[in-house]
Amino acid sequence: MAKPKILGEERRQLLLKILKDRNAPITGTELAKTANVSRQVIVSDITLLKARNEPILATSQGYLYMAQNPIHQYKERIVACFHPPEETENELFLLVDHGATVKDVRIEHPVYGDLSASIMVSNRKEVSQFLQRIEETNAGYLSQLTEGIHLHTIIAPSEEILDEAEEALRTAGYLVDEKD
Repeated sequence: MAKPKILGEERRQLLLKILKDRNAPITGTELAKTANVSRQVIVSDITLLKARNEPILATSQGYLYMAQNPIHQYKERIVACFHPPEETENELFLLVDHGATVKDVRIEHPVYGDLSASIMVSNRKEVSQFLQRIEETNAGYLSQLTEGIHLHTIIAPSEEILDEAEEALRTAGYLVDEKD
């Protein structure tokens, strides 16, 4: 017997409960299976929930409810980076290997202005999954639109970890201030 579809507001409340109960991202596909609807319905539901100011973050690993996430207690820093696309894996590995989470990537586009994308990678496995999705979807990196120049918001439990991660970028020659 087929599982019944959960309709409208009841489904959105179920999605919120699932997201709040998890400490890790969950994909739209997993949510769609649970609610017995299409992934597109989930995308619409998440959009409606975000419009209600629910703190839901879409990451490369799936959706994450941020209000209960301990990541809000972290320190945050923006670093300006420059490197060719083939150095992306090394750059991200350097950051996560020093205990930082790469929250996002941002560029300044000459037509669209500031563009940003959530990354939310904290370890090598998540970096590999992120890069695999880029490859599988044949997507480009935002930094390719700006000849390699981009910003990352990095977060960590302490300023010391942020300092170490930034120093690793400097040593590798990835910081913009090193390219003057």
